[in-house]
Amino acid sequence: MSFEELLEDNKRQESQLKSYEYLTSDLESQNTDLKSQKSVMESRLADIQFQLDQMKRMIYGAKRERFVKNTDENQMELPFEVEPEAEPEKQQETITYTRSKTKRANHPGRMPLPSHLPVKEIVIEPQEDTTGMKCIGKEVTDQLELVPAKLFIKRYIRPKYIKPEDKETLSHKGVIASLPVFPIEKGIAGPGLLAQIMIDKFVDHLPIYRQIERFKREAIKIPASTINGWQEAVCSLLWPLYENLKRRVLQQGYLQVDETPIQVLDKTKKGKTHRGYHWIYFSPLEKTVLFDYQHGRSREGPSKLLKDFSGYLQTDGYIVYDSFGNKKSITHLNCMAHARREFEKALPYDKGKAGYAMDMFQKIYAIEREARDKNLSPKQRHELRIEESLPLLNELGKWIVETYKSSLPKSPMGKATAYSMARWDKLINYIHDGSLEIDNNLAENAIRPITLGRKNYLFAGSHRGAERAAMFYSFFGTCKKNDVNPFEWIKKVLEVIPEHKVNQLHQLLPQNLKL
Repeated sequence: MSFEELLEDNKRQESQLKSYEYLTSDLESQNTDLKSQKSVMESRLADIQFQLDQMKRMIYGAKRERFVKNTDENQMELPFEVEPEAEPEKQQETITYTRSKTKRANHPGRMPLPSHLPVKEIVIEPQEDTTGMKCIGKEVTDQLELVPAKLFIKRYIRPKYIKPEDKETLSHKGVIASLPVFPIEKGIAGPGLLAQIMIDKFVDHLPIYRQIERFKREAIKIPASTINGWQEAVCSLLWPLYENLKRRVLQQGYLQVDETPIQVLDKTKKGKTHRGYHWIYFSPLEKTVLFDYQHGRSREGPSKLLKDFSGYLQTDGYIVYDSFGNKKSITHLNCMAHARREFEKALPYDKGKAGYAMDMFQKIYAIEREARDKNLSPKQRHELRIEESLPLLNELGKWIVETYKSSLPKSPMGKATAYSMARWDKLINYIHDGSLEIDNNLAENAIRPITLGRKNYLFAGSHRGAERAAMFYSFFGTCKKNDVNPFEWIKKVLEVIPEHKVNQLHQLLPQNLKL
């Protein structure tokens, strides 16, 4: 080849080389983009898988959040690599002792029957002729029996009297006793029947139509419209007491708040329901429960109810509650159980980090359990928390910040650390006062009757019906927190409230009424 041809060939090869370099650079750029897209898709897939796992757990899995460490700190590890020692020479010796046979400590025996129950004695004589025999003792066998509730008619008979000399006086009305005041004026339902209907529906979660079927078994036909009328009358009678309970709860300096949905039948759209909400306000200091029905889950409902509230307000991480923390009169607390729950969800995906967090929460809760078991006063519990809980909380808080920096934002661990880090100051506010609780579980426990009830009756018939339900859940929730028999309480209230003074209604609240 000539020199000119060699130059042309060299230029052509250089041109091809540049095109290859451009192509290589383009492929590397595409490869980088594909890796980035792959990382995004893997993160999104992991997030979707996490959500799917949580949905499966909600539907099919266990609801418990129990955490058990794989190792015990108090147990030493076995030295598997240590050479076994030679066995000492066995010696024989004879040992004699006396053993007392006692009842097995782990067997409680037959359940003792309550002493307050009435006893019906049945004497069974032998079939043989016992004439001339002497009784040397008795064999007593107790059996717990039940007589189903029975309807009966309470008939008030009031004799009329007139003086003998007034027999011919047509205008004379005579003398007759006054009727006692009934819960429903001129109504045939007594306080016991009305109380049982309310207990069946709002405590035992028995819908009205099932109660009607039970009455039919007693050959009593009570239309649903009649029972609904009785319920409306009882609600009107008890509503002033509910307003009194509401004022009393909101005057407390420490409230726990939560919310739960309830389906309400929408009469404007056939077959459709509206998603309303019951807001729960629980006072741990007085053990009183208040349910308040609102049409939605916006901040309007609690803002209206808590406009004059001042003190400690403990909630979960729902964003609506954040506005209350900005008020000078309110100290906002968050729920430690919700923070722990996020790490519990991350356990299957990062056992090392999530297990460390769960172990720390376990130690913190052990201190709360110790204070509760020892029945410490608020001052003593505050001192215990400062001494033992505060160092653990500081250590856990630093670890959460460091772990958040090294975790993918959308990973289960990233979400768990982000949740706690954003709310950490509110999560540890409970250590400032021994009267405060570490979590919101007491309010969540008060929600359970609604959760059980809506599985049976599915929805409220109207917004007014949801408001009535909130009233009864408030009364019966307070009864439960104060170990008061709800049937005895509402029966007593229905008997006395028609003539009770309005300015003394607080005496009829479950925590105050003497049964």
